Amino acid sequence: MHREDLPALRALGFDDAELRELGLWEPATGSPADLAEMYVRRSKKKDTLASLREQVRRMCAHAQSEGKRIRHVWFEQRSASKASVRREEFEKATAAIAEHGLSKTLYVFKTSRLSRRGMGQVGLLLDKFEERGARVYVVAEHIDSTKQRMILAILSEQAREQIEDLREFVRNGIAGNKAEGRWNGGVTPFGLYCPKGSGKLARNPGEYPLARRIADYLLERRTPNWIANRLNAEGLRTRHGKKWSGTGIVALAHSVAWAGLVPDRDKMLDADGKWSGKYHRGGSPLLDKKGNPISCGEGVITFAEHVKINAILASRAAKGGSSIGDRTRGKREIVALLSGTLRCGLCGGPMANGGTNYRCYARQLEGEASCKGVSTERTRADEVVERMWFNHVLALEPESPTIHAIARDWLSYRDPEREARKAHVTAALENAVGREMKLEKEFFVLGRMDEDRFERLREQVAAQIAELKAELAELSADADLTPLMEAESLADLWNGAGVAGQRALLRAAAKRIILLPPKGRGDRTPLIDRLVPEWRDGN
Repeated sequence: MHREDLPALRALGFDDAELRELGLWEPATGSPADLAEMYVRRSKKKDTLASLREQVRRMCAHAQSEGKRIRHVWFEQRSASKASVRREEFEKATAAIAEHGLSKTLYVFKTSRLSRRGMGQVGLLLDKFEERGARVYVVAEHIDSTKQRMILAILSEQAREQIEDLREFVRNGIAGNKAEGRWNGGVTPFGLYCPKGSGKLARNPGEYPLARRIADYLLERRTPNWIANRLNAEGLRTRHGKKWSGTGIVALAHSVAWAGLVPDRDKMLDADGKWSGKYHRGGSPLLDKKGNPISCGEGVITFAEHVKINAILASRAAKGGSSIGDRTRGKREIVALLSGTLRCGLCGGPMANGGTNYRCYARQLEGEASCKGVSTERTRADEVVERMWFNHVLALEPESPTIHAIARDWLSYRDPEREARKAHVTAALENAVGREMKLEKEFFVLGRMDEDRFERLREQVAAQIAELKAELAELSADADLTPLMEAESLADLWNGAGVAGQRALLRAAAKRIILLPPKGRGDRTPLIDRLVPEWRDGN
């Protein structure tokens, strides 16, 4: 009959002969007072198995000196520094004593192996043990919790302070690596890898061609599900040999690292508002002091392509119906030209795309009591409005404000990264101005800062503000609209824009289009006479 913990002992590298010598070969039997649990924890892989085996030997030797047999050796590789990490083997070891009463002693090698969360956690554990008449014994430091509880408390607090220092060093190291454009580790996006020792992302020769193909599909406005189905139909698989999914494609598109940039991601919080140890996907690029994205190597796509792809996905996203804040869900590809522009001639409300018809949304949602409603065939209405748009635009003078508006909106639609960059720079500028005001308050009002430090920090902030203002002025300058100033050029754009682009062109020229109700059943009034546009130029 083998011990239940034999797999763990094998994982530690013990052979059968040494297990017999240590008294860990046969299952331990006896009264709970004669039995003990042993907990061995490996924080990181750099803690060698040889070191762990030596810890086990010393704990076994002490147990033999006390006349106790080790009932179970609980071994796991877990960090004790993060509150979000659950140590399952540790919980089983303490439950064997505090809940099931299988033994009366828990051996650990050092206090830091027991816990790094301070006396708050250790104290509760000792209270449970005392209720059972059990104890914790720390072998390396010769601490018996029944006799030296205060010493154990002090060492537990020291362990907690040490891990706080370690966390600070780690945070500083991560922040420094990010600022220097180094990859901090973790799973790299599909198509990229981090050569050992480089600290930089590089293109994976085996994955990059497919990753770039996915990027091209996204730039062509293909939906993530379409892309996944296309790749799966061709027998192409992910890095782990699984089928592609729409959510996986979306995750790639949102990944800042896919563009070769250092990500700045938000932490995921639990129900108590504490960090769960995980981060939200995607994030935004980490910016340097001048407000520019920090690169950490090569990317599958450029930053401009990243912004454009996310703008395309955002244009097909609607607010989700769950209670999870601002999460979104996908929408179908745009097929209705007049969605958002067409209005009901009875109630003035929006007309919704009903598949083959445009229908009054109020009637559809709230019934006839809200509006009797009007409807029309979608394809026929789209064709009529297209002719109306052409007739209106071709009749405009080249210097018409409407032509200018259409050209500007079209450039914004085709170049979303410029608008996104403006938003980034504006936010960075507001942040810098806020820091400047805070500095002045600290120095002039509260008097909590010496003059040398104040001047040094203010110079840094002032330089950042100047850089950001200059870039914002450059981004805000009007683009060259000359190629789009002629009505014929805009008409050509319409023909090659697709439905989404045509909607942008239509909205730039028309505030709304009202569909008048028919005069009666079988009304033969041409549809063009029932569609009343409100052009932005008032004509």
